[in-house]
Order: sequence, then structure tokens, then C-alpha cells
Amino acid sequence: MAKPKTQYVCQNCGYISAGYLGRCPNCGTWNSLVEETVATGPKPAPRTTTAGTKIQPQRLDQVSITKEERVTTELGELNRVLGGGVVPGSLILIGGDPGIGKSTLLLQVSGYLARTGGKVLYVSGEESASQIKMRASRLGVEDSGMYLYPETDMPSIKQAISDMAPQYVVIDSVQTMNVPDMNAAVGSVSQIREVTAELMKIAKTEQITIFIVGHVTKEGAIAGPKILEHMVDTVLYFEGDMHHTYRMLRSVKNRFGSTNEIGIFEMHESGLTEVANPSELFLDERLEGATGSAVVVSMEGTRPILVEIQALLTPTMYGNAKRTSSGVDHNKVSLIIAVLEKRANLMLQNQDAYLKATGGVRLVEPAIDLAMAMALASSYRDVGIAATDCFVGELGLTGEVRRVNRIEDRIREAAKLGFKRIFVPKNNLQGFTARDKIEVIGVASVAEALHKVFD
Repeated sequence: MAKPKTQYVCQNCGYISAGYLGRCPNCGTWNSLVEETVATGPKPAPRTTTAGTKIQPQRLDQVSITKEERVTTELGELNRVLGGGVVPGSLILIGGDPGIGKSTLLLQVSGYLARTGGKVLYVSGEESASQIKMRASRLGVEDSGMYLYPETDMPSIKQAISDMAPQYVVIDSVQTMNVPDMNAAVGSVSQIREVTAELMKIAKTEQITIFIVGHVTKEGAIAGPKILEHMVDTVLYFEGDMHHTYRMLRSVKNRFGSTNEIGIFEMHESGLTEVANPSELFLDERLEGATGSAVVVSMEGTRPILVEIQALLTPTMYGNAKRTSSGVDHNKVSLIIAVLEKRANLMLQNQDAYLKATGGVRLVEPAIDLAMAMALASSYRDVGIAATDCFVGELGLTGEVRRVNRIEDRIREAAKLGFKRIFVPKNNLQGFTARDKIEVIGVASVAEALHKVFD
């Protein structure tokens, strides 16, 4: 009988060491290596298809293409993020902060799928069946016909899936599942990797769609090894501010669709509801005539969203000026301020700067640069921007306003919401004629934009 092998595995990145180390040499995390025993056994059998035939190498021109038929849910925002619907046999990972609504979302989706004739098995390792029933009653899906299974033992879960043959399985959550044959703690890197591998095999061989809930670390990343995200087909992050009722479902990996889409929901007592027009939502409480406020038309995937960016500049009380941001990148704030100082002659080095994107939304695309600059200039000069003006454009370090993509969709969305003027990069106007009732003003530099807005 072979002697069991002992190794030390980093619980943050999955690095394996033969001996104990206080600090992981791969990710630099302290006290993250945990001793685990590796069971030695016979080599696994060759992988086979569902028909039992051994998989053989094929020439590329001999591979047949089958179109994946998607299953749409009643949540159109979820369909958008998934690329048009749920693909049978896919493995979908959903991560998010505790209490953000991951279980609520999946319980609603399970109810919708069960009502349309699909057999759904909801496996929970964190709640009892009665707790799930109470939430289902609140969400209005208690009579959907789904099956509940409070279990954490993977062999038992595999047997239940084999006996029921469901079309959809929900695992809540992957960190609570365990494989008894492994001598490792529940939630460790080895357990998560093995559980995910088992679920992936079930999804691909039986064509069962599996939704997995994943916990996140304090840094916001999904807990466990990064290989977990590589193994699944789709990775979704459920984001939101705990002090707001709005939630955003963002795709960061999708083998069956775009990774730029977001879905926006509003949390109510009866569950999550879709937000059909997020632009009106983010601009609903805007004060007319307020200084330090500018509206940007940001693209989130294929959807244009109008968001208010607010800036506040105050004289610093210390030697170094403070830069604080919420919803926008902190480094981008410093970059925009440096461009305004050098290219627009605004003395901001002795000003504390506070910037935020309202509504709890997080903006990451470069096209928000011009609106950030206008909001900062408005606060510095204490002059308001017209409520019917909005901005689109990326700023370069020489002060130029660079072109952005999908300018027609941005202009159309701004016109639909009643804006009268939109400032865009001048190069975006080449070969473009505005057909909407909105004045399109092209600017080549940030200095030109400041002149046309304030002078």
C-alpha cells in the first residue's frame, strides 16, 4: 500500500509546496499554506462520451458544429448578461458579497425555469429546506415544483442528480461542498477544485446546466484558487452598494456571449425586479443648477447608460491634497486633475478633490474622462453646467479629446432622455450626421471643451 503524500497548499492562489512556508512565494500571502494529504490511487479511466464511446482525436474539418439552443428566463437582464439565455450543459459561477442577493436571484431563476417545464434541483449547503421554503414563499415561487436538497456530501449529490435527471442544478455554495475521500478541510483549495471538477464533468456529460454560488474575499475576488474561474463556462459578479436597493450583474467571463454586458436589478421585499431604463434611474435625483455635476453617456456592453458624475473641490488643510473617489478609478482622478493643471491652467494642486458616480454604479470605460474633467472644472469655478448638456470623450495626456466607440448609440440615448447638447470628440464626427433632436458639438481638446461650456 502506497504511503499517503503530504503537501502544503496556499488557500489564496493554490501554490503547492513540499514543506511549510510562512509566506507563499507565489502570491505573497502570509500564513496561507495549509497541510493536505494527497491520496494515491489508480489512474483515472479514459474519458468517454455520454454514449460510452472513447473520445478520439479528430481533424478540424471533420468536427460537426451544433448550434446551442438557449433557454430564456423571465428575467431579461439575466438573459442579456448570459448572451441571450441559458445554454444547456453550461457551468455558471455567480459571486458576490454576503447578503447581496445571490441566493435570491438563483431561487427566482429556479422558480421560473421550473414553471416552464424544466426539472430543477436546488442544493443548499448553508440553509435548511424550511429556510429555503420561507424565502421561496416571500418570492412567490413556492408552487413552482422545484426540488430542494440540503446536502454537502458530493457523492450523495451526484447520486441524487443521477436518480432525478434534472435539467438544472443550483449549488449554493461551492465552498460548503466536500468530497469525503479527500483529507482536506471543507472550503480548502483542494476541496473546491475537486468539487468543481466533479460538477463540470456532470454538466458536460449529462448536458445539465449547473449554477454555482461562490463566496468572495474581502478584496472582492471569488474565494478559492483562480483555476475555479478557468474551469467554468461563465463567471458573473453580483455587485451593489448595501445602502442602495440597486444591484448589478456583471459578466467577466462568458464562453457563449459578450463579457461587457451588465444587468441592473432593484431589490424589493418580494425579490429582484428588472430596471428597464437605468438612465432615468441614475438621473432621477439630480439638482438643477448645482455646481460640480456633469452627465456622461457610458456604454455598458451594448447598452448606453447616462450617469451623473459629481465633483467637489475644497482648499486643502494639509500639505498634500487628498484625492477620493467612489464609482470611478482613483488613479484616473489624479490623471484628469494633472491634465487640467497642465493643459487648462487650473490650479488644483492645493485642492482636495472628491469624485463619485451617483446611484452606486461603477464606471470603468475611458469615455467618462471628459465628463470628469467638466465636473471638476465646474466645482473649481463654482459655475454650474446646463442641465441639458452631457459629455462623451477620452482625454489624452496632451489634453486632446480622443474618439470613442458606438457614438451613434450614445447620442440617440441622450436625445431620448431630453438632452439638448452633447459634447463629443471631434474625430467622431467624420462621416456622421446627427438625426436626433440634439445638438452635437465636437471638441478637439479639453481647453476647447472648457471654453465652449463655460465661456
